[in-house]
Amino acid sequence: MAGGLLTKLIAAATITAALAGCSEADFTDAEKRTIVSMSLSALAPLAPDPTNSFADDPGAAALGATLFFDTGMSRDGNVACGTCHKIDRQFQDDLPRGVGVGETNRRTMPLAGVAHDPFFFWDGRRDSLWSQALVPLENVLEHAGTRTAYAHYLKRRFGERYERIFRPLPDLSTLPASAGPFGTPAEKAAWAGMSDAQREGVDRIFSDIGKAIAAFERSLVHGKTRFDRFADAVAQGRAPSAEDALSTEERQGLRLFIGKANCSTCHTGPRFTDNHFHNTAVPPVAGLPADRGRIAVVDEVLADPFNCVGKFRDGGEEACGELRFMRKSSPELVRAYKTPSLRNVAGRPPYMHAGQFATLEQVVNHYATAPKSVEGESEIHAVALSEGERAALVAFLKTLSD
Repeated sequence: MAGGLLTKLIAAATITAALAGCSEADFTDAEKRTIVSMSLSALAPLAPDPTNSFADDPGAAALGATLFFDTGMSRDGNVACGTCHKIDRQFQDDLPRGVGVGETNRRTMPLAGVAHDPFFFWDGRRDSLWSQALVPLENVLEHAGTRTAYAHYLKRRFGERYERIFRPLPDLSTLPASAGPFGTPAEKAAWAGMSDAQREGVDRIFSDIGKAIAAFERSLVHGKTRFDRFADAVAQGRAPSAEDALSTEERQGLRLFIGKANCSTCHTGPRFTDNHFHNTAVPPVAGLPADRGRIAVVDEVLADPFNCVGKFRDGGEEACGELRFMRKSSPELVRAYKTPSLRNVAGRPPYMHAGQFATLEQVVNHYATAPKSVEGESEIHAVALSEGERAALVAFLKTLSD
């Protein structure tokens, strides 16, 4: 009996000590403010997309969900958006590089919270969620389809749904079965042979496909994590519950993350990203085509017919500030890639834009040692981190999973 009582007293004391150790009291006021700013509770509501008047239309979102998971939206009938953006894997695929009709050159990005981004893809080559959704459909390594093929497919399978949401479909009977500005030489020639009015009509349908998929993707949100519940306790000036408390190692990792290790310089805010592009000396992958990151796509995003200043944008040009004032030429853009969100990062190895690192430990080691970039100038600098500190950073990153 005495032994049992002693065991209970020891357990109670251990829990009390853990809660006391995991309170917000051991962080400075400046650290507390940073911690609170990274909580999901601090995330601003998703802003309307004035370039997509169907962005928050339930019917458009439902059609977009259907199209997202429809393998008919590809050349071979085997690839859907959901092929790489798997619903049970944070809408990514666990592969170093995505595999559609062929293997791509980049890692599939998760989609939760993506609608908060100003630019899309690892290099930011599109400036809206709906224009982003169109790129894989024509990419020869992803869906490998063509614009007229999608227009015919949409009319055949979803014509009534489309017209209820968007507008009457034009007569497509005289259009080539498969034609577009990308694809085979014959398909590109067929596209060039169409009239301007025909091409514009098909482009309008194509842009609506993107707007429907974007409406669905706007519904994909982050879930609260243990870190968020801990941060909320900090915001409220109370001790977290036993389930939400951070261990001594995790608290050390958090302090390193927002301090000495400089992680929060780029991985900042409730989504743990600044939405900018940085050269962090991530090594290229042998055998893949040269990949220069952001600098290589500046002209592409400006020339995209579906960008914010193009004719398929809904609303006025006042919404196009991000595109108009983006940095267009700078040495810092060479081999610069988007800062990914770290939410749920522990559950989606490998890491970086082409899956260069297999584990979080390798990622931390890379940033701690800060090797030189193969091109351009890396923004990171070596940080003297002990093995214990590196382990603490990884332990903290695991608290960002829901």
